[in-house]
Amino acid sequence: MPDPLSSLEAYQTFIYTLSERFPSIRRSTLVYVPGGDLFGRVEGILFFGGDVVLCVQEYLNLELGVIEGYSYEVSRSLVSADDSDFPAAAEYCQASYTRKEKLYWYDSFPHPNDPALAATDPHHKHIPPEIKHHRIPAPDLSFTRPNLPFLIQEIEQLPGS
Repeated sequence: MPDPLSSLEAYQTFIYTLSERFPSIRRSTLVYVPGGDLFGRVEGILFFGGDVVLCVQEYLNLELGVIEGYSYEVSRSLVSADDSDFPAAAEYCQASYTRKEKLYWYDSFPHPNDPALAATDPHHKHIPPEIKHHRIPAPDLSFTRPNLPFLIQEIEQLPGS
């Protein structure tokens, strides 16, 4: 497979074939939303066993071959992913959605005043307790290569997923 960030077609192929490479993915709603010829975003949900859900939002600049920003949230849904009334990603992935247990999340918002995050700034992970304010470095995330394989492999290590 060519470098997924090398072209629009390569990244679309990458996201639309994730479940072929990772059988732990039970279902995907990931879509590429163009914002121009070489800019766009990926958004949606990857569903795993044990009602584990990965919300994905990536902002891509394919002219430069980079992910310009991202947000990845891993949660355990309190609604079965198989339910016909499971909410759309736009609803479920909101921070305010209450029918999920947030396990952790990653974002690329910089925190230059937090010396504990300097080694991987702006890449960091929010973890319990006090998940909103408890951040640790995220050395496995990048702007120059896809993050989804790492995130999927991390989820595969969760008990019950």
